[in-house]
Amino acid sequence: MSAAPSALWIQSGDGCVFCWIHATPRARRPGIGGLHGDALRVAVAAAPESGAANAACIEVLARALEVRRADVQLESGARSRRKRMCIRGEPGRLRERLHALALLPAPGHGPAARFAPGGTSR
Repeated sequence: MSAAPSALWIQSGDGCVFCWIHATPRARRPGIGGLHGDALRVAVAAAPESGAANAACIEVLARALEVRRADVQLESGARSRRKRMCIRGEPGRLRERLHALALLPAPGHGPAARFAPGGTSR
């Protein structure tokens, strides 16, 4: 069963699926889900120092999309909460999974299931 399209901005090109994320560093409840405008919300426990939060965002996206970390790259926004990501993989599957993640409640908002960084759903 495929998820209904969300308002998430997604574009394909150059062998990548591009999307925007809205990063929340130093989050008490790390996770991924929901939207901030047209960007996927990604909450990480890491501080925004020395690239730690960026690396954590790459890790959580890779796990959620079931791709290798090397397949997820930060295209722009290294020093911003709004980041453009490039994800390599099968575009149709990545688009479907990204839309499904966008439909989940934002981390820390609501009792419904959401993706947690440890690879489990809560």
